[in-house]
Amino acid sequence: MNTKLYTLITGSSEGFGKALAIECAKRKMNLILVSLPNSGLTPLAEFIMQNYNVHVIPIEKDLSVEENCASLYKEVEQRNLSVNMLINNVGLGSTMFFKEGTIDFYQKQVKLNVMVTTLLSSLFLEMLKTNQPSHILNVSSLSCFFYLAKKQVYGATKSYVYSFSKSLRAELKSDNINVSVICPGGMNTNPTTIKTNQSNHWLARQSIMNPDKVAVIAIKGLLHQDEIIIPGLMNKLFLLIDKLLPDFMIKMIANSHVNKFQSYNIGNGNHEQQLLNQTSQP
Repeated sequence: MNTKLYTLITGSSEGFGKALAIECAKRKMNLILVSLPNSGLTPLAEFIMQNYNVHVIPIEKDLSVEENCASLYKEVEQRNLSVNMLINNVGLGSTMFFKEGTIDFYQKQVKLNVMVTTLLSSLFLEMLKTNQPSHILNVSSLSCFFYLAKKQVYGATKSYVYSFSKSLRAELKSDNINVSVICPGGMNTNPTTIKTNQSNHWLARQSIMNPDKVAVIAIKGLLHQDEIIIPGLMNKLFLLIDKLLPDFMIKMIANSHVNKFQSYNIGNGNHEQQLLNQTSQP
């Protein structure tokens, strides 16, 4: 019987998920890493085991397929693995006007960002209760606090994650299960997001963070049982400005951003169509 405790991280082969895996390994946590097939998960698991002296189990599954969420739990259970920390990181990002997306894309985005977080939290709940004190970290986004063009569906899914996490935290407190939600701003998670981040105006670029820096803040905040984790001074400042400025000024800033984005699209052809198939957080 394997009596070790494990931290399960979804979407862990690259970007923020990979950074979270390495940060947890530095803290001597055993890991169950979940990501898409052929995403480089096995080499990452081997690298972590060799360099951080922890046990790592890679599991390749496409979690946008609902049945795979249940099969993931069954595999963990059948292998006698005990999870005391669940990090719901997997998600699908986008930066585009609503008319540019497809129904298939939006369905997949809602499945990954909303349903997977909900299903895995439900499936692993009893195991987390057994292994208390335990933790759930859900990955939302700074966009859940704003109503931004090009982030309409994505922002709505992250608003769900934020609300779900706060309610679940209150509900599970008596079971000694901590639920935290992290709301990062822009991160340089892959070449596509880096290119998009570089196209932002100066102020927005100052808030961009690297995933490894955000991962340190995330795990520290989770272990401190913080309810809401906002990484980065500039991102905290954005939230403060949003509360202080009147609505008409916020709308003026948003409209200016939309106009800039339209001009950017005209000069870059099908740039947004290229973004359509990219997976990234936040």
